Amino acid sequence: MFATSSAPSRLATGRHLLGGATAPVGRVVRRSAALLALACALPGALSTALADSRQMPASAMLPAYQQECAACHMAYPPGMLPASSWNRMMGNLEQHYGTDASLDPALVRQLNTWLQANAGTYKRVREAPPQDRITQSAWFERKHREVQPAVWKRPAVGSRANCMACHTRADQGDFDDDNVRIPK
Repeated sequence: MFATSSAPSRLATGRHLLGGATAPVGRVVRRSAALLALACALPGALSTALADSRQMPASAMLPAYQQECAACHMAYPPGMLPASSWNRMMGNLEQHYGTDASLDPALVRQLNTWLQANAGTYKRVREAPPQDRITQSAWFERKHREVQPAVWKRPAVGSRANCMACHTRADQGDFDDDNVRIPK
């Protein structure tokens, strides 16, 4: 516990590090503070990184978004489009790709706020795709360039917007290539 010799121990001076190495007290404190700050920042950084991607588990989605949007189609992860696309889409729900998807104005505000906060900002989605369609975005075209046009017309696929036809875990926000099964 206490040093018995007249020379102070490394533990008593605060200079003892793992493995028996020594360091000045200031460096130990700075390193400890940096590690603590990193540990506190990780959960926030992880949720930001998750929101700003094509992958967002269904459990992380706003329940009202899942309820309203998934009633007609898959609830697409908001990171698949930039905020400007979501804003236009939510402002024109009475003409939502040929369907009247009108909602209560308060619900529209709630959904739009959430979509804006979770929209994609990374390089691949910075630019709004034509007609704000995910399936017409440059990144979508790149990722699906090897899919033959006839595949999109298969009854089990139906359209390019039916992610769940091939991405077996798309409804869980998982678009990993390892989980792709193209229907015959």
